Amino acid sequence: MRQAIHCLLFLVIASPAFAQQASIDTHPRVQEALNLLETWVDAQRAYEAIPGISMAVVYDQQLLWSKGFGYANREQQTPATPQTIYSICSISKLFTSVGVMQMRDAGKLRLDDPVSQHLDWFEIQDKYPDAPPVTVQGLLTHSSGLPRESDYPYWSPPDFAFPTREQLMERVSDQEELYPAFEYFQYSNLGLSLAGEMVATLSGQSYADYIQHAVLDPLQMSATYSDIPVAEHGGRMAQGYSARMRDGTRPAVNVFQARGIAPAAGYASTVEDLGKFASWQFRVLHHDADEVLARNTLREMYRVHWLDPDWETKWGLGFSTWRANDKTYVGHGGSCPGYRSQLNIEPKGKVATIFMANASGVNSGLFARRAQEIMGPAIAEAVDTSKKAKAPDAALEVYTGTYSAAPWGGELAVLVWKGNLAMLSLPTDNPLQSMIELKKTGEHTFRRVRSDKSLGEEIRFDIGPDGKASRMWRHSNFDLRVVP
Repeated sequence: MRQAIHCLLFLVIASPAFAQQASIDTHPRVQEALNLLETWVDAQRAYEAIPGISMAVVYDQQLLWSKGFGYANREQQTPATPQTIYSICSISKLFTSVGVMQMRDAGKLRLDDPVSQHLDWFEIQDKYPDAPPVTVQGLLTHSSGLPRESDYPYWSPPDFAFPTREQLMERVSDQEELYPAFEYFQYSNLGLSLAGEMVATLSGQSYADYIQHAVLDPLQMSATYSDIPVAEHGGRMAQGYSARMRDGTRPAVNVFQARGIAPAAGYASTVEDLGKFASWQFRVLHHDADEVLARNTLREMYRVHWLDPDWETKWGLGFSTWRANDKTYVGHGGSCPGYRSQLNIEPKGKVATIFMANASGVNSGLFARRAQEIMGPAIAEAVDTSKKAKAPDAALEVYTGTYSAAPWGGELAVLVWKGNLAMLSLPTDNPLQSMIELKKTGEHTFRRVRSDKSLGEEIRFDIGPDGKASRMWRHSNFDLRVVP
């Protein structure tokens, strides 16, 4: 069982009329789930050689858990923490989309307006004159037919030379539409950069100033920036690293600023600040909070507004939306040179998971998804007052820890799960499916519970002089306990 819950606190943003809910951090199922999550993430980070990871779990108005793993700066051995700043790249698009919807609600634009109505310099070459025009909604749903990028090589190393907004404006007239509008989904950083330009034009402010005053300040997101804070790089901001090379190394990546592409890919933040962003959405949806956006506007952004002809790709207004395990999720991922991030929100259950890593080639969506799968059911059980919490069996603690799995490689974690002892092989892409339940059959002796609930081989623990298990016997062989 975990020795402590990290960073258990309530989010500081709340409408005066909002009553904070009781904390659920001490519920046994929540403690078990957090222990499993930490054990799994710690092992995956090590085996995938990810320099640093920060993660958070939000339930409604509570930052239930946040923690850092590994290093924000590998060379300086600076630990990653929940306050470490990372590039969140395309999660930036959610803030730009919120700004666009604020303009819509203020009557300054309509979703079916042609983009050229608000940006008089937008004169992209029209290859499909019989197709509908590029509209505001087309930008937010990536169905505009625009090419993916502005015509500059800004994703190319080592310099990542992003254009200024003036360069973007100047070059767009030399570009041409990729598809007819509203025919295919084509993810477009150019499109969301144009959306940011509309926010600036219609607000009469710079894009950064408007978002700061209209979104970030009201939500007290003081650690979020609309472009990379270069002055923080190497300090509060993590150093980015590449994907793993053939030799297993992850070289450091040069810091960049997205400049004219910032509304689509420039933001930097922390997991705790994105936790505030998620908690704000739960306030608006479930607690009648009138902050930043109206409830119906936020719900409108969640709804599917584009379904590709493949009937697989779908998008809301700015938000990606999907179904998994009979639940609806919204959110967005981020992928920039040296960084990966993911924000997953389950609106009905009021659970959000946030993941950030300072390395490319990391499956950020997998980490956030597994965190939802582990934490969601535990939180639901904790808030269900009709179910009495089962007190943990303290006697099982003597067996918990991580054991070597020689000669097979990897590790074997022994932990408490749903009140019983369980084993988990590490590393694994799916910790819940990899869990093996154990049934106590004698003193320091257990048997594996098979999928049909019959009992398999015996598992026996030797107890050391400290009163904790020192090794575990299986199939006439033993594994040594290597981590308390």
